[in-house]
Amino acid sequence: MFERIKEDIQTVFEKDPAAKNVLEVVLCYPGLHAIWMHRVAHWFYTRKRFVISRFISHLSRWLTGIEIHPGATIGRKFFIDHGMGVVIGETAEIGDNCLLYQSVVLGGTSLKKEKRHPTLGDNVVVGTGVTILGAVKVGSGARIGAGSVVIHDVPEGATVVGIPGRVVQEEREPIIDLEHGRLPDPVAEAIRLVLKHLDGLEERIRKLETLEGITSQIDQYVEKKKEEITREFAEERARRRNES
Repeated sequence: MFERIKEDIQTVFEKDPAAKNVLEVVLCYPGLHAIWMHRVAHWFYTRKRFVISRFISHLSRWLTGIEIHPGATIGRKFFIDHGMGVVIGETAEIGDNCLLYQSVVLGGTSLKKEKRHPTLGDNVVVGTGVTILGAVKVGSGARIGAGSVVIHDVPEGATVVGIPGRVVQEEREPIIDLEHGRLPDPVAEAIRLVLKHLDGLEERIRKLETLEGITSQIDQYVEKKKEEITREFAEERARRRNES
């Protein structure tokens, strides 16, 4: 038991650069407290002592702001950073060395008494505000970008962003990666394509109007806003290139 506690504390130092010393970690990390209390609740749950197990998980929720159902199965070296608003459902399964940030929901979509919550493989990182719904499987080494909603299985090593979640990168090394600010943005890419296509259509219309001797007033406000958006996208793309 003491070896497991020691491992939990070491995991905090590995995954949170803000951790300064052991006493601070033991006293001031609600994610760690929630995991410890879950283990006690899970022990009672597996022995069908459902009331006491739920009471312990309820107490943990009140103390930490993290709700983990006592039926959830959680692997080793699991860490919840900050953790306020995290919800982990009854049939959720989490592998080893996973990292969750605040407001993550591993929720169910069925009222049947069956497997209805997500399964996370090893070395999975789930960003702030992510919702993963249903009995979906998130492969080992996957990353889920902040604010995403995942309703389909995620391949191993993939990066998923958006609502609904879309795979934007595959086949990456299964390691913990905290660089959420460098995740691709599929919505921005789609807008860039639309603007490019719009420029082409406008150019074709101008040529047709010239042939027909038609003159039309250009909406200066629209043109200005389009230039601003295009410039912002170009600057963002340049920043990402420089960071990589």
